[in-house]
Amino acid sequence: MYNLKLKPVLTEKSLKQAKKGLYTFLVDCHVTKNISKLIIEKMFNVHVTSIKSINYKKIVSRNNRGIKQTKKALKKVLVSLKDKEKIDIFEEKGK
Repeated sequence: MYNLKLKPVLTEKSLKQAKKGLYTFLVDCHVTKNISKLIIEKMFNVHVTSIKSINYKKIVSRNNRGIKQTKKALKKVLVSLKDKEKIDIFEEKGK
């Protein structure tokens, strides 16, 4: 079917959003909102309330030797959960 990999985005901005309840994942560009909702609910045992998605086009560029390189198209998914539910991947460890 589709490449059903979920890759969490662990940047400073996404970790700040995770504290507010928005969790960020990268998925294949052909995965719909409904499929990504089902995947997240099954993997993390949470209840998803809303999903926002952002499409990124594929990028073709040349490196310093003149060889073409392509970055494949992706979709970024922002997920919000029910109250008091969390995903442990996005929790920061204390120092």
